Amino acid sequence: MGYVAVKGGTKAIDASIERLTFERLKNQEIIEIETIMATMKSLIDQIMSESSLYSPYLAALAIKQAEGSMEEAVFLMRAHRSTLPRLYYSQAVESETMLVERRISASFKDIPGGQILGATKDYTHRLLDFELLEEDPAENEAWLSNYQKASEAVKASDELEFFPKVVDYLREEGLFENYERDNTDPVDITKQSISFPASRSARLQVLTRGQTGAVTALGYASLRGYGQVHPTVGEVRVGSLPIYVAHPNEGEQDEEDAFYIGEIQVTEVESFVPVTKKNDANEQELEFEIGYGICYGQNETKAIAMSILDQCLEHPESSFPTHDEEFVLLHIDSVEATGFISHLKLPHYVTFQSKLDSIRNVKKGGHTDEN
Repeated sequence: MGYVAVKGGTKAIDASIERLTFERLKNQEIIEIETIMATMKSLIDQIMSESSLYSPYLAALAIKQAEGSMEEAVFLMRAHRSTLPRLYYSQAVESETMLVERRISASFKDIPGGQILGATKDYTHRLLDFELLEEDPAENEAWLSNYQKASEAVKASDELEFFPKVVDYLREEGLFENYERDNTDPVDITKQSISFPASRSARLQVLTRGQTGAVTALGYASLRGYGQVHPTVGEVRVGSLPIYVAHPNEGEQDEEDAFYIGEIQVTEVESFVPVTKKNDANEQELEFEIGYGICYGQNETKAIAMSILDQCLEHPESSFPTHDEEFVLLHIDSVEATGFISHLKLPHYVTFQSKLDSIRNVKKGGHTDEN
């Protein structure tokens, strides 16, 4: 869809851009990229997830340039992502190798390896902390020093510890179905337009880069009766995953020969959803299926909502909007949604004048073009 600027509007546009710069600079305060990275982690995580570009530094730059606007920052990151070369594909990540920072289950009190609360606002009072108005760097430094000493004192060992999946123990009891590994290449929705019906890999990609508020709202809608999925969270994991790539110029390679290129922090959720299925005796029986969610950074609400929608879309139901993949997947994308809404601000002079002329003609006793 293209629009032609009104003639003579160049000077006005330049003046508007200058005014935008003035509004950013007029208070004569400059926020450093490092400050944004250190103090706005949740915002950075959301922007990286919605833009599907893992770079805390660039996300912080986008926040600064967008002056805190989520939709603008995501747009900037998506635009930059489209210019980057695709040099190689990483190997498939096994989430069992996650270096866990936080791990909880709402389904079981006692889970193998124990619950790890980690860093979360879930247990804090939602009251304004007015002490933050007058923070003292020296006091902060002393607090950090004491905390680090206490943490080192309680460390059991310096060895890395990996935790088993909760669902694996339920599979051993035969409560969850075992599936063969699917080694087919996933669809890359950034290179291939999504079509319907969509594969699960395509659906998960759209969900993980969907607008956080939209994904959360539709997940909530399912819980309220506009869908048939109301799960129990089996496990929430927050931690770092190692990323490996194979040598680009060699053929058959062992996984052990892959190159480690870094790690990413992710949130992973597996939700347990009860479903009714027919057994071999053609009798209805209750089983569990898994709704899956994963996204960059610590983004737990979105990952849980994603797991709900994943299971909704696995079971299409025309009577429920959250089970309609076209409805869900075409409306949760941040750039698509905000871009189309924002385009209404652009000139629509010709189309509106046409409608206006039709109404005037009717008011004068004439007929519309359709008649």
